[in-house]
Amino acid sequence: MPARRFDAIMIDFYGTITAGDREAVEASCRRVVKTLDLTIPPENLAVIWGERFFALVDQSNGQAFRTLDECVQISLRETLATLGIDADPAPLVIDLEAYWRDPAIHEDAFDFLANVNLPVCCVSNADTSPLMAAIQRHGLRFDAIVTSQDSRSYKPASGIFLDALAVLGVTPDRAIHLGDSLHSDIGGASALGLSTAWICREDRIHDIGSSQPTFTYSTLTDAKRLFC
Repeated sequence: MPARRFDAIMIDFYGTITAGDREAVEASCRRVVKTLDLTIPPENLAVIWGERFFALVDQSNGQAFRTLDECVQISLRETLATLGIDADPAPLVIDLEAYWRDPAIHEDAFDFLANVNLPVCCVSNADTSPLMAAIQRHGLRFDAIVTSQDSRSYKPASGIFLDALAVLGVTPDRAIHLGDSLHSDIGGASALGLSTAWICREDRIHDIGSSQPTFTYSTLTDAKRLFC
């Protein structure tokens, strides 16, 4: 394929640009298990909680919008309720909240953002304040940023993608979306006719998706060949 067939790039943030999302979830699950003296292994809790979280996010668009922090806490409270436990989730998710504000960044992300010569829009299922704090802390360059909180829409719903396309001023056939989630990123973008690149990192978080991407890469360095 010739380079530069696209006019703009849309890219996920947590898990695609950042490192450590899986570790942050696992740390939260270990904290829950230890604090509440649960018998369920942390890795099992991560899967059960994760699937409930994704289901809640998918229901939290438009008039039913909830912030990501609300979705995390509500889904954890509901997960614990299935285990017969009533607990305040807020102090149990501090590892996730710290990660959102100050994540590690994959080295290939710095190189990718510095060297692609197309407009890049960060499209993230994130609350705006922690995402902006993370971007500013690491000095990352984006031409536009669209969060789920701004859009009141979570990937894979169409609203957040449509808002990003509008900001970029391009049609779906001229844009590509890069992300690590087959469910949120690949499924949502593909439904609108965007090309997609699945960034399948070795340490990627548990995913409930099965959508087929246009391209698959293990790093952003590999994906850069599409544009450079």
